[in-house]
Amino acid sequence: MKTDRIDDIWGPRTPHTSGSIWPQRVDQFLIDGVSEGDVDAWIRGACLLCSNGCGLEVAVRDGHMVGVRGRAEDRVNHGRLGPKGLYGWQGEQHDRLTTPLIREGDRLVETDWETAMSTVVKRSRTLLERKGPLSHAFYTSGQLMIEEYYTLAVIGKAGIGTPHMDGNTRLCTATAASAFQESFGSDGQPSSYTDIDSCDALFLFGHNVAETQSVLWSRMLDRLDAADPPRLVCVDPRRTKVAERATVHLPIRNGTNLALMNALVHELIAHDRVDHVYVDAHTVGFEEIQQITHDTTPEWAADICGVTADGIRAAAEIFGTSDRVVSTCSMGYYQSHQATAASCQVNNMHLLRGMLGRRGAGILQMNGQPSAENNREAGCGPALPGFRNWDNPEHARELAELWNVDPMVIPHWSPPTDANTIFRYAEQGSVGFLWIAGTNPAVSMPDLGRIRRILAGDQCFVVVSDGYRTETTELADVVLPAALWAEKTGTYTNVDRTVHLQEQAVKPPGQARSDQVIFTEYARRLGLTDRAGQPLPAWESPEQAFEAWKAASAGRPCDYSGLTYRQLHDAGGIQWPCNETAPQGTERLYVDGVFNTDIEMCETYGHNLSTGAPVSETAYRARRIDGRAILKSVPYEHAFEEPDETYPLRLTTGRTVYHWHTRTKTRRSRQLNDAAPSMWIELSEPDAQRLGVREGDIVRVTSRRGSIEAPARVSHIREGVVFAPWHYGDSTTAANELTLTGWDPVSKQPELKVAAVAVERIAPGHGPAPAPANTASTPVRPPDETVRD
Repeated sequence: MKTDRIDDIWGPRTPHTSGSIWPQRVDQFLIDGVSEGDVDAWIRGACLLCSNGCGLEVAVRDGHMVGVRGRAEDRVNHGRLGPKGLYGWQGEQHDRLTTPLIREGDRLVETDWETAMSTVVKRSRTLLERKGPLSHAFYTSGQLMIEEYYTLAVIGKAGIGTPHMDGNTRLCTATAASAFQESFGSDGQPSSYTDIDSCDALFLFGHNVAETQSVLWSRMLDRLDAADPPRLVCVDPRRTKVAERATVHLPIRNGTNLALMNALVHELIAHDRVDHVYVDAHTVGFEEIQQITHDTTPEWAADICGVTADGIRAAAEIFGTSDRVVSTCSMGYYQSHQATAASCQVNNMHLLRGMLGRRGAGILQMNGQPSAENNREAGCGPALPGFRNWDNPEHARELAELWNVDPMVIPHWSPPTDANTIFRYAEQGSVGFLWIAGTNPAVSMPDLGRIRRILAGDQCFVVVSDGYRTETTELADVVLPAALWAEKTGTYTNVDRTVHLQEQAVKPPGQARSDQVIFTEYARRLGLTDRAGQPLPAWESPEQAFEAWKAASAGRPCDYSGLTYRQLHDAGGIQWPCNETAPQGTERLYVDGVFNTDIEMCETYGHNLSTGAPVSETAYRARRIDGRAILKSVPYEHAFEEPDETYPLRLTTGRTVYHWHTRTKTRRSRQLNDAAPSMWIELSEPDAQRLGVREGDIVRVTSRRGSIEAPARVSHIREGVVFAPWHYGDSTTAANELTLTGWDPVSKQPELKVAAVAVERIAPGHGPAPAPANTASTPVRPPDETVRD
C-alpha cells in the first residue's frame, strides 16, 4: 500500500471483533524515482524507532537503502508501519560520522582508527593499573543489538570487573523492570500484543500510545472501531488521541499517580471485586495492600489528583466488572518519584482479579526503546546477564563457569550502578573513564547544565561511539564512528518479548564499524583473557555472539536457547522463552500461576518501595514466597518539587509521534522534520489567558535549574500543567534544562515528568507554534483563528 503516515498517522482502519485475527495491511515507502521493479533485494529485519519492533523489509538498490515495507506475516504489526518506521531510516543516509575524531584542545579533529583506539586503550590501561576496575564505566543505549550488549557485558563484568554499567534505558524502562521484579520475581513482560485482540477493557496508565507506539495504537483502534469495542480508560494530563476515544479519561495532575492507583485498588477491595481463590493460591501480601489502601477513597484521591471521585469510581468499576482487561503503563508513570510503587499497583490490580496468563487479560509495562529489553537481559543495565540476581552467589558462580573466569572478578558485592550514580562518580572523578555508546545524554539526562559540565571536565576521559555528531560527541575526548541498524546483523527484542533478526542490508559508511566490532577490538587491544588465557569475549561474528548469549540465557526466564538465525529469518518475530519445551516461543508467561519468585530463580529479593532499601536474603526466605506473586505498595507522597508562588505550574515532558529521542535520526528525515521542525511549549487555555499568551507567542519557561524559550501552543492540556517535548537539544530549547536530579528510590529512574516552573510571555509570535495539529498537541483554536493581524 502506497502510504502517507504524516497526515494520516495511523492509516485506514481494518476493524475486527474480539477473538478474531488482526487483519493484515502492508505499508510501504520507496524514495522518489524508485519503483518495486527497481529494487535489487528486500532484506528482512525490524524497525528500530520505537519499542513496538515492527517486522519489515529493507529495499536495497545499487548497495543503498531506498525504502521499506512491513512484513504481513509478522506477529507484531501484520504489515503496518508508522511515521518513523516508514521515513526515519532516511536519517542514516547523510550527515554520518565516518572517521574517528580525537580532541586537540577545544576542538575535535579527524584521525585514524589506530590513533583513536590506541588513545582509548592507553587511557583505559593506565587507569586500570592505577585505580582498578571501579575507575571504568559504560553507558549504553536502548538501540543496540543483543549481540552487542552481551559482548560489552562480558567485557565489563568478566574482563574488567566493573559494576558501573547502565544504559539510557534507565531514563525510560528501568521502572518496568523494577515493577516486574518486585511483583513477579524477575523482569519480563507477562503478556502479548495479541491480548489486545480479545480484551473487553483497555487501561492505559501514563501511556500516550497513539504517538509513542503508533502501530500498537492502530491495533487498538481496529478493536475500538469494531462492533464489540473494549471499554477504554486513559490516565493522562493531556487530551491525547487516546483520551479522545476513552470511556473514562482521568487527566490527573502529573506526579500524583500513586494516589490514583491506591484509590483504584481501594475500590476493588471495598467492593469485593477480588478473585480470592487466585489471590490465596498465587500471591502473598494481600493484608498489606488492604491496610495501605483502607482509607484511600476516591474522594481522598480526587483532591490530590485534581479529578472527580466519580471518574475514579467509574474507572474502578470498569476494571472490576470486565472479564478480560489489558493494561499498559509507560513514561507518565515511570518518570516520577514513586514510579515503582505506582507501577506495582498496576500489577496488583491484575493479580487481585486473576487477570494474568490467559487470553485477553494481562499487563504490558512498556519500554521506551526497541531493544531496551535486550539491555536489561544481557547485563549492560541493572542486572547480571539472564536476569540473574547479583545478590545470589550461585548466579555469579554460573556466569564465572560459563565465562571461565574467577567468580570474584564478577561484580556481585553490591547492586549494579545506576546511571545517575555513574554520572555522579564521573563528576567526582572516581570514574575516570566513561564510554558512551549510541546515546546522547547531553540532551536526554535531567539537569543538562550539570551533565554538560561533567562531560566537558578534565576529571573524566569520555569516549563516545555513535553514528552521528551529537551534543554529546562534541564534549568527548575520542569519538568512534558506529554502524547503525541495517548496516549490521543482529537481534532485537521488543516490548512483548518478540525477538527479531535484523540482517545486514548495506555496508556502513566510511570507517564506521558495528558496536560489537568496536567493543571486541577494545577487548583484544586491552588483552582481556579468561583463566585459560583465551580471548575474552571468545567470539567474533554476530552469530557466534548470539550462540554465546543463548548459552547464558538457557534455563533462565529469558531463555533464547531454542532460537536460531535461520528460524528468525523464516518466521519473523518469535517470543521468548523459546527452548526445547517451547520450540515456537511462548505467548504468555505465568499461565500456571507460578512466578519467578523462588529463591533460586528470582532476580531480586525486593526493596522497600518508599526508601529503596533492599530486602535481605534472610528476610526474603522467611516469607516463604515459593513461586507466588508479591502484592505490595506504599502510601502516597507528594512529588520532590511542588508548585509555589515563584514557580506556580507543573512541567511535564514527553514525545511527539514524528521524532525519536534527541532527533539524531529523525531530524534528518525530511518528512518527519517538516512535520515537527522545532520546539514548542504547551499551555492550557485558562493559563494562557491568565498570562496574556496567544498561540505562537514566544514564552520563557523557568525552573530552579534553568530556562528555555519557545513558541506557545495553546492546547487541551489540563490547567496548571505545562508540556515540553524533549527532542530538541539546543541549550535554549532543551526541555531537560528545566528538569531536576531526583529519582524513584527503587528503579532509580529520574523524575522527568514533574518540575515546578514559571511561564512568561516575552515576545509576540508570527503565527501558530510549530507543533503538529493532528496529535495530542492539537490547538484549541483552528490555525486560521491564530493568524496575526
